Amino acid sequence: MKLNYKRTILIGLAFLSISAFWQMYDNIIPLILKNSFGLGETVTGIIMAADNILALFLLPLFGLLSDRTDTKIGKRMPFILAGTVLSVIFLLILPAADRGRNLTLFIIVLFLTLLSMGLYRSPSVALMPDLTPKPLRSKGNAVINLMGAVGGVYSLIMIQMLVGKGTTPDYFPLFLSIALLMVLCVAILFFTVKEKEAAREMPPEPETENGSAALGETKSDISVPETGKGSALPPDVKRSLIFMLSSIALWFIAYNAVTTAFSRYATHVWGMENGGYANCLMVATVAAIVSYIPIGAISSRIGRKRTILIGVALLAFCYLCAAFYNNYHVTMNLFFGIIGFAWAAINVNSFPMVVEIASSGDVGKYTGYYYTFSMAAQVITPILSGYLLEHISYRTLFPYSVFFSVMAFFTMLMVRHGDSRPGKKSSVLESFDVDD
Repeated sequence: MKLNYKRTILIGLAFLSISAFWQMYDNIIPLILKNSFGLGETVTGIIMAADNILALFLLPLFGLLSDRTDTKIGKRMPFILAGTVLSVIFLLILPAADRGRNLTLFIIVLFLTLLSMGLYRSPSVALMPDLTPKPLRSKGNAVINLMGAVGGVYSLIMIQMLVGKGTTPDYFPLFLSIALLMVLCVAILFFTVKEKEAAREMPPEPETENGSAALGETKSDISVPETGKGSALPPDVKRSLIFMLSSIALWFIAYNAVTTAFSRYATHVWGMENGGYANCLMVATVAAIVSYIPIGAISSRIGRKRTILIGVALLAFCYLCAAFYNNYHVTMNLFFGIIGFAWAAINVNSFPMVVEIASSGDVGKYTGYYYTFSMAAQVITPILSGYLLEHISYRTLFPYSVFFSVMAFFTMLMVRHGDSRPGKKSSVLESFDVDD
């Protein structure tokens, strides 16, 4: 059984567009709120948490609704198309509200933009496991993450090219470049991937019993027994799921604090101006892109869980090192490169460990669980870290992320299901990720 790389790359275009949007959102929206409208760090943190508050309700809801949807173009595609169209419309109104210094309009349109993005995020991610046999979903997830990283690099390049000098530049060219990318990606996806036809071509899932291996793979002792749609999980599997979701929340608390506040931290602490902070983030994103093959090699030998633990430990180490820098130095790029590798190691392996527990009919629901916990973390962290930045010091940012990374490491140690140690890869392309 081989992964259809062409189709998986095309499916990944939706995630590419989503990642491009969020990379821009995390870097630019806080600057607009601070520089154009003069909002403090705590209020900015509360507004930046709004997307995650909405996501707590929207992502599980639309994941479940798309599970139950049946149209001529599929069950995920209607949500992807509608969400993209609405998001692009509202996205292009935001820079006009910024230029007019109309805070009320900006907040209303920002809310509508986030609502539209929430409409199709879970369906977009669930499309890959829908159209990928269960033993190949980790490979598929690596390709999806690779596509997302490309979207992030695109946004960072556009920020460097299109964000002008001064505290209140014109952001319309940047927002337009993101909107055009979103439209192009989803249009290509719609015209090249026929969701219903591809779903009909899916082979039946391999039978497993009590976690035994399928398709000649070598399973570890912490695999997951097969469950039917809507079945109650065995207590030990449920306990592992809870610890897994808790770990996801904790490392997102750590990571999102840095990504949300980094543009302001780099400006205030390191004295970087005119989008120069994007260099560090680009190093991290490019490092993630080139890391998939070595991550696949590592995972194939030691399993997903240990690969994730290595990634979390590296995050904590790099955040600790960054805390000692008083000014930006070129050596900081090394640590951001390691952060990119570590985050890729975590993301490639964590989502498949969650949906490993799901039956084919519940993928959207379990995708919603994954995003509920990751978004809950991102509700908490902009507010909490923003309060610390404003009322204590910007210097609290990296120690804050170290603490929650260490917590994630210990909760991940308690996970006992969803891991695997696949057999030898038959090609270098298969090293993009690991088998189920």
